[in-house]
Amino acid sequence: MPLAMMKLAYLECPTGIAGDMCLGAIAHLGVPVDYLSTKLNGLGIAQDYQLRVESVHRQGQRATKVYVDLTSHQHHERHLPEIEKQIIDANLPPQAEAWSLAVFRRLAEAEGAVHGIERDRVHFHEVGAIDAIVDIVGTCLGLDWLGIEKLYCSPFPTGGGSVRAAHGQLKVPVPAVLKLWEMRQCPIYSNGIDKELVTPTGAAIATTLATDFGSPPTMNLQQVGLGAGSQDLAIPNILRLWVGETDLDVNSNREVAVLETQIDDLSPQVIGYVFEALFKVGAVDVFTQPIGMKKSRLGTLLTVICHPETEPACQEIIFRETTTLGIRRFRQQRTVLEREIQQVNTDYGVVGVKVAWAEKGIISNVQPEYEDCAELARKHQISWREIHRIALQAWHTQKLSKNNKSQENS
Repeated sequence: MPLAMMKLAYLECPTGIAGDMCLGAIAHLGVPVDYLSTKLNGLGIAQDYQLRVESVHRQGQRATKVYVDLTSHQHHERHLPEIEKQIIDANLPPQAEAWSLAVFRRLAEAEGAVHGIERDRVHFHEVGAIDAIVDIVGTCLGLDWLGIEKLYCSPFPTGGGSVRAAHGQLKVPVPAVLKLWEMRQCPIYSNGIDKELVTPTGAAIATTLATDFGSPPTMNLQQVGLGAGSQDLAIPNILRLWVGETDLDVNSNREVAVLETQIDDLSPQVIGYVFEALFKVGAVDVFTQPIGMKKSRLGTLLTVICHPETEPACQEIIFRETTTLGIRRFRQQRTVLEREIQQVNTDYGVVGVKVAWAEKGIISNVQPEYEDCAELARKHQISWREIHRIALQAWHTQKLSKNNKSQENS
């Protein structure tokens, strides 16, 4: 029986990570620059920049360099709410939008912690400039275009020396990068290069989107994208983005993220829309329960179960679409059965049937797909229960026929 596959990516950053290096790696992997420009222009910044791609060499190795050429220098400082509005109004693919918002919010949280202010009051300075917005949103668009479902990252080199920034001369690694590493408990090391190797933009992308940090995950390697950095270093200044697939061992325990929040000031009509939005960005399950809250107010407990890699996207949906001010998060182990969709023919049309089995191929559950049954029930003016019964009977008849043929051929 076939195993499900998951598309993985691994950020290998021996000389660090920056936003332009991420763009270079995804361009090297074949993400069309015209696609990125078209989607990015929805942010209302088309007149402010141009993307330029070039094949370059770094210590004898060829890689792809992406330049964000600024065509306007009238850029003002941006706060998080302004950047959020640009992203939400840009009509980006749902996953790219959720990732982009999550990256900027994590970066604002880190900057706010460094300066002792709320994240919405953070002045983004360089981070809010056009090139950084292009780097972050463009990288999220590229990962979404590549179909990446789970991202991993190598340990980070610390770099050294100092760099001039909006707040003056700063020691490397700069405070925002250190805070981002601290927030995720990232592994770091020194490679002996006293330069700024990890920028706040690059750190925000990696620490927000990566599920884990360390060695490469087990995968069938398909492609490697090479994104060139701007500095000339003693070793090739290249970010390598490994892309591959892995078999999902669906009978083993898998970790899932659980998000919970209680709401008492939101119209119940909105909940249906929230469900759709959460499932669209990859939630495994969403459900609500009626609850009694303080001062005897009636409320709703919203629970979302998702894979760790889609946790940022689901959290952004909850904050954006509901009135909640806080979300509880925790991890649990989830055991699932291997399954596949098998098609059966009935007198009324084709119905997909979900078949699940435990170890040694023993079938434990067979269920016709709800939407297929509903569509045929509406089309033929027959009850949903009758279509469901017919589909289930057809599957058992089809299975019996296959078993008989197998016995005759043996």
